[in-house]
Amino acid sequence: MICVALPGLAISTAQGQLNGNGLEGFYRGGRRLLSRCQVRVAGREPLVVQARMITAGRVRFVGTLRASPGSRPDPDVVVERMRDADGTERITLRSAALRPLRLPLEVALGTDLADLSTIASGRTAGELSATVRDSGLRWSCDTASASVTADPPPTDALASAGLLRWEFDLPAGGTASVELRVRQDGAGPVRAVGRTATSPFAPAYAVGDASQAGGLLRTSVDDLRALLLRDPTHPADLYLAAGAPWRCGPAPAEALAAARMALPLGTRLAAGTLRALARTQLKGSGPQSGMIPGPRRDAGPHLPPGCTGTEATLLFPTLLAEARRWGLPERETEDLLPTAERCLTWLRTTVGDGTYLSEPPLGGPVRCDTQAHAHRAALLGADLLDAFGRPGAAELLQWAQELRSAFREDFWVEDRTGGRPAAARAPDGRLLPHLGGAAVHLLDTGLLGGGEPAPGLLDKVQTEQLARLLGCPAMDSGWGLRGLAAKEVGYNPFGHRAGAVRVQETAVAVAGLAAAGYEKEAGSLATGVLAAAEAFGHRLPEMYSGEQRKDGSVPVPHPAACRPSATAAASGVLLLTALAGIRPDAPARAVTLRPVRSAPLGEIGLMGLRVAGAPFSVRVSRLGLALVEEAADGLQLGV
Repeated sequence: MICVALPGLAISTAQGQLNGNGLEGFYRGGRRLLSRCQVRVAGREPLVVQARMITAGRVRFVGTLRASPGSRPDPDVVVERMRDADGTERITLRSAALRPLRLPLEVALGTDLADLSTIASGRTAGELSATVRDSGLRWSCDTASASVTADPPPTDALASAGLLRWEFDLPAGGTASVELRVRQDGAGPVRAVGRTATSPFAPAYAVGDASQAGGLLRTSVDDLRALLLRDPTHPADLYLAAGAPWRCGPAPAEALAAARMALPLGTRLAAGTLRALARTQLKGSGPQSGMIPGPRRDAGPHLPPGCTGTEATLLFPTLLAEARRWGLPERETEDLLPTAERCLTWLRTTVGDGTYLSEPPLGGPVRCDTQAHAHRAALLGADLLDAFGRPGAAELLQWAQELRSAFREDFWVEDRTGGRPAAARAPDGRLLPHLGGAAVHLLDTGLLGGGEPAPGLLDKVQTEQLARLLGCPAMDSGWGLRGLAAKEVGYNPFGHRAGAVRVQETAVAVAGLAAAGYEKEAGSLATGVLAAAEAFGHRLPEMYSGEQRKDGSVPVPHPAACRPSATAAASGVLLLTALAGIRPDAPARAVTLRPVRSAPLGEIGLMGLRVAGAPFSVRVSRLGLALVEEAADGLQLGV
C-alpha cells in the first residue's frame, strides 16, 4: 500500500502495521523518518479486515478484536487507522460493546533514518535509540533527526522500548482517537505540491457504458497530482516525478512524455515542465550543446542502455509544438522557442552530413525509436519555426524527407510474414530484427495544424504490417502490449523491456493505431489495459507481467514497478482521449474529432477536459459518432 503526496511517502503491507521490513515506513524527500509503527489494543494486534486506498496519498485500514469478557464470537471493537503520506496517522477505537471498556492502546515506534537508495540496496543499519521529547519520541543520526508527536499526549512514553501508551475508558458505543505526526526536525510539516497548489489539471471525468473508464480517469488525475514537484528555484513551475517508490525525483524524458500525454487536462503542466527543463539545457560549444541531460536506461536484452537525454532533447520541441495546438498561449510558446531551437540545432549538428541520428557515445547501434523521435521533432519543430517566422524550417523538412526515404529501405526486414521494422542497425550495417514495444513510436507521428497527423517514417503498406504485428498474440498479451514479442529470443514476461507490459507503450500504440485507422488492434489493446486497470484498482503501475490473459486470470504485478507512475497515469488520459479522436488546433480556433468508429468502450463521455484554455466535453455514441457538449467560445468543429 503506497501513499504518495510528494515529497511525502508512506509504504506498508495491506495489514497496516509498519514492522520495519523492506521499504515499510514514512518518508520525506527520500529519507525514511519512521520504519516501525505497531499498534496493539488490549495487548493484541487487531485483525485487519480491510485496506483501501482513499486517494493516492491516503489509505484506510480497518481492524477488529474482541475485548469484552465472555465467549461471543463477534468482535466488539473496531480499530481504524487512517494513514496519510504527509506523515500523519489517526488511530480510532470504536466500541460496540454493551458495557464500558477499559482499553490500553500501545504504539511501538522505531526508525533507522536511512535514505531510500540505501534501503533498496539492503544495506541499512539497525534502529536508532530514541529519546522522549514533548508528547512523543525523537531519533537522530549524523545527517538527520526526526520525531513523532501524539495528540492527546501518551500516558506513558518509554524511550528504551520506543513505546507510547494510553489508557482509554470507552462507554458503551464510545470512541477514542490518537493522532500521530511524523516530522523531520527543522523541516516543518509536509506540504504536498498537489494539495497546496492550484491544480494544473482540469477536473476531468468520464461517464458511459464502461465503468472502468471513469475509475481510470479519476485515479489517473489523482496520481498525477500526487506526483507533482516544484522547481526549487522557480516554485511556480510544476513537473512530475517519475513514480513511487523508486523514482520520486525528476526524470526529464518521463516528465516530458507524461506532460505530453496529459495535455487534454490543460497546458499548465507542460509549460512548467518545459521551463524547468529549459534551465537544465547544456550550453557551450561542445557536441552536447543544446541537449537536455538525462541518465542512461536499460533497453532490453538485445541493445545496450539508451540515452534518455537524447529522448528528452527530441521531446522538448515536440511537446512545445503540441502544447501550442492544445492551447498554450503564443507568448509562453515564444518564450520557450529559443530552447527548442537549440534542441533542433543539436539534432542537425549531431546528424551532420549523415542521415540517421546516433545516440552518444557515437559508434553504437542506430535505434529505430530514436529515428522516430527525431523525425517527429524535425517536423513539429519546423512547424513551430514557421509559425513564428524563425529560420531553419526548410532544412529540417528536407532532412526529415531524406530520413523517411532512407528509413523505409534501410530499416525494413523482409520475411515470409510480410516483414517488420528493425529495432536497430548495428555499426556494421547489420539489422537487429527483434520485434519489441519500441516500434510503437513509429506510429506516434505528432500533431500538425488542422487536426492532421504528421507523416510517419513508414509507408502505408509498412504501417499496415506493423499494425498487424502489434495486434498478434505474440505482442498483445490481452492485458496490453508486451515490451518484446513472446516468440523472440530473450523474452521474459517480467523483463523491463524484454516482455513486461509497459503501459506507456500500450497507450502510444492505441493512439497511433487509432489515428492510422486500425481500430480492431487499437480497441483490443485499449480494452486489455482497462481490464488490467480494474484489477489494479484503477491505479496502473508503470509495467506488469506480460503473461497471456486467460479466462478468470488477473494481471500479475511486477515487483520493481513504480505505482503510482507518472507515465502510467498520463497514459490513462491519452488512451481515453485517443478513442475520442480529439485533435485540437487552438491557434486556428478549431478542433477536429476522429473517434474510433467501432466504439470499443460503448458510449463514453469525456467531460471537463481543456482545449484552447477553456472546458471541453465530448460524447462518443455506441455508433462511434462524436458530439461536442462544451467548448470555448468561437471554437470551430472540423471533421
